[in-house]
Amino acid sequence: MNQQAFDYCDSLGPKWIVHVHEPGIGLRGILVIDNVAAGPAIGGLRMAPDVSLEECFRLARAMTFKNAAAGLPHGGGKAVIFHDDTADHERKEQRIRAFAQAIGPLTGFIVGPDMGTNETAMGWVKNEIGRCVGLPREIGGIPLDEIGATGFGVAIAAEVAAQHGGPALEGARVAVQGFGSVGKHAARYLVERGATLVAAADSRGTVHNAAGLDVDELIRLKTGGGHVTDFSGGEHLAGAAIVGVDCDILIPAARPDAVRQDNAADVRAKLIVQGANIGVTEAAERMLAERGVLCIPDFISNAGGVICAAVEYHGGTQTQAFATIDEKIRANTAEVLERAAAKRCLPREAAVAMAEERVRSAMRMQRWR
Repeated sequence: MNQQAFDYCDSLGPKWIVHVHEPGIGLRGILVIDNVAAGPAIGGLRMAPDVSLEECFRLARAMTFKNAAAGLPHGGGKAVIFHDDTADHERKEQRIRAFAQAIGPLTGFIVGPDMGTNETAMGWVKNEIGRCVGLPREIGGIPLDEIGATGFGVAIAAEVAAQHGGPALEGARVAVQGFGSVGKHAARYLVERGATLVAAADSRGTVHNAAGLDVDELIRLKTGGGHVTDFSGGEHLAGAAIVGVDCDILIPAARPDAVRQDNAADVRAKLIVQGANIGVTEAAERMLAERGVLCIPDFISNAGGVICAAVEYHGGTQTQAFATIDEKIRANTAEVLERAAAKRCLPREAAVAMAEERVRSAMRMQRWR
């Protein structure tokens, strides 16, 4: 392990940091298995051109806290592959299969889908090592991105937040940064609860209409390979403009650190519910709290996907997955907000304390602690 890797070590982990390199197919990847005290780690496989060890570790730790907070019998981990989106489909499949083969002996990690991967990719992983979740229906999986498991959990967290000082969902104006596998479903579930989608952004830009956007039409557009800026029912803005759109609820559902110190002052929302992992920096959360903006921590609000994955891994059904997501995210969001109010601290501080208590409780039962 190099010095940079040691810089991320603390009393919780990580247990393993593995670098994978296959120059013949241009494969460079990293696996961080952070903590397995509660059971084998579940974490997504992310593919992007600018991933890093730091991002992989931060995401792995978020998964440790997410799984612990959700009361799952699993630890946390994350895998990333450096991958240019312009690479062809065949090369992408080669890299995923080779990466799966390389990490196959590390049975403490269960692979799930993430940014840049999907149910088909998980089918390739299963074919190589037989240890993954988020599989296509055709081979017995619960396709968590297709059914919108994470987005459903985001909507539940927003519903609970409304009972703890957040805006009521009926009539709430919602802006979604990252109108993809998480964001589009979060928008759909919130609109079903009476909210109005006023802005949506993807990699090409933002579409905004204060009177409301047609969510179903936007989803059809994205499903067909289009972008939100192809939608004619609103004004087109730069992608970064989504953070400052006049709205009640902002949902960051794309890359890490979408809301930072340098743009937190632009936020006009009253509530931020994170659909993405590490979507808001801790410094930005403190700035927002000083202005009265409620921010639900990422590993509390976006746990729907991994809860669904755990239900699948243990042989459950889609119906059971939705019921479990509702139960766990509803209870955890309420507990975090109640702890934060009682201790007069940020929701993130309350959430980390709650998750750490559960991780350390599991670690006390382990021989290697």
